[in-house]
Amino acid sequence: MSALKTTRAIGHRVIDAVWRLGVAARFLAYTLLHSASSWRRFQLIVKELFSSGVMSLIIIGVAGTFVGMVLGLQGYETLKRYGSESALGSLVALSLVRELGPVLAALLFASRAGSAMTAEIGLMKATEQIAAMEMMAVNPIARVVAPRFWAGVISMPLLAAIFSAMGVFGGYLVGVVLIGVDAGSFWSQMQSAVDVRNDIVNGIIKSCVFGVVVTLIALFEGFDAPPTAEGVSGATTRTVVESSLAILMLDFILTAFMFRGV
Repeated sequence: MSALKTTRAIGHRVIDAVWRLGVAARFLAYTLLHSASSWRRFQLIVKELFSSGVMSLIIIGVAGTFVGMVLGLQGYETLKRYGSESALGSLVALSLVRELGPVLAALLFASRAGSAMTAEIGLMKATEQIAAMEMMAVNPIARVVAPRFWAGVISMPLLAAIFSAMGVFGGYLVGVVLIGVDAGSFWSQMQSAVDVRNDIVNGIIKSCVFGVVVTLIALFEGFDAPPTAEGVSGATTRTVVESSLAILMLDFILTAFMFRGV
């Protein structure tokens, strides 16, 4: 009997997961369908760009700088064993542009902006603001969800680029200013190693995919949250956890396709 109950519980969880995945896909379709009206009122998107993008600049810049400094320090100690200290610039740049920039920026974006989106929409639902919009014939998808969705999609590649740029600056500070690596070798090795199509464009594609996924998860969890304090809290927690797992899983999949033939 216990085995039957366990099988039944697993089946219920699988069915619930598939059902939520289908609802999320329909939610994305509705968001894209009603995006035209949001673009006609571009000030809504600009407002959300400030909230999700500009307000995340400080944590993105500081984190990127320290990640680059750590890469510079650890990379120098590793390259020193093989007499290749001049390749420090290419090591820092490739690590950031290919992997660490998009991934860490997306994780920080999910923790800061994604959780804020979920909590905001969840509170709007708990205080019946969403229901009030529907009573006044205002589509909440077009008025609330779509501007935040496009703001997140636009913000994520820009934040990832800023993260990578600040990381390169941090690596320069440690490698050239503190340790004493030749500045010309640092920059020339970086320029010769980083390829626009294979590295920069692929990093941009990754950050765009992460932006779509993270923003969709945050908005869906907020819109689907039970209208209680506990429900909003649980939705915010699920946003961070699901976004982090989705970022790491998609990073592996995208890397396998992008850099398999490089």
